[in-house]
Amino acid sequence: MFDAFGPEKILQTYEPKSMTRGIVVIDNTSLGPGKGGIRMTHSATIEECFRLARLMTWKNALAELPFGGAKGFIVCDPKAISMERKKEVVQRFSCDLKPICPSQYIAGPDMNMGEQEMRWFADANGSLKSCTGKPVEMGGIPHELGSAGYGIFHAAAVACEHNGMDIQDSKIAIEGFGNVGFFSAKFFSENGATIVAISDSSGTVYDSKGLDFKTLSEAKKIAGHVAGFGGRKILSTREILTVNADILVTAAIPGLISKHDIPKMAFKIVIEGSNIPVSNDVEKSLHKKGVLVIPDFVANAGGVISSYVEHIGGTQRDMFKVVEDRIRKNTSKVLERTTLSTTPREAAMGIAMERVVG
Repeated sequence: MFDAFGPEKILQTYEPKSMTRGIVVIDNTSLGPGKGGIRMTHSATIEECFRLARLMTWKNALAELPFGGAKGFIVCDPKAISMERKKEVVQRFSCDLKPICPSQYIAGPDMNMGEQEMRWFADANGSLKSCTGKPVEMGGIPHELGSAGYGIFHAAAVACEHNGMDIQDSKIAIEGFGNVGFFSAKFFSENGATIVAISDSSGTVYDSKGLDFKTLSEAKKIAGHVAGFGGRKILSTREILTVNADILVTAAIPGLISKHDIPKMAFKIVIEGSNIPVSNDVEKSLHKKGVLVIPDFVANAGGVISSYVEHIGGTQRDMFKVVEDRIRKNTSKVLERTTLSTTPREAAMGIAMERVVG
């Protein structure tokens, strides 16, 4: 798995008391210290950590951030330990990383790791620069502001312009209604687009005339899922791929679209808000069909751009401006290089590699 770009370092830690392993892969630091969040999960491999670190190398390069690519894992089941024990595990991991953090690695939140965990991490490390995603009182910029969803909206707006479409006349389908899907829906709705379908594990709520975002979000709070939204057609979760809409935003599971789904899809644009929602082969097939696909590491970079603004001491207002500017600029650059024979991912990879090589 080693190549001309990395990985530069693979670090493993072990805490005997809880039998907890830690993994950090620093893939490439050509542009700056490796940046990538820490996941807490009961299963992880070095290979998985490397793949995510490599994705961060390209994402940070394409977003023109002074960061390299990295990723961290704490390998334990967060549901099987107390909050006090979790704090000990996070702080121990942070102390183990002191020789490289923040000089070579800057942490951040990811699965089962939020603001509280980043507080513990920074306190144990002794440097506020050791991680992003910290509480506001420590200079953090909350992910609850929806930086990823905000970037996804602007990537879609640029894609519409490229296709000669008006986003305010477009119908949107959003796969997933977690943090990314929720804020994507919020920003599309606020900017005049019509959301016709939203899915989660309970099913897909669909209305060709449009869904009211505020009403839907309240229904989700009450019922815990979108299928609790009364008075609308409820389809299966996967039927989100077959609805009549102009734009599909993926915001949940990887490997969502297979080759068998392509003939049923009527979308003109697919915005990859989730990581690796399709394989390269499927992307190429969609491209041949004339569907414009904005790759994950282009469209969903709002989160890491927000982390950069926090890292340099910027404000929440700064964050929204920088996310909009970077996402729009780099989505446009990618589409300028996209041709009938060159997919947007291939164009984006070319730009990212050029920036890493310098």
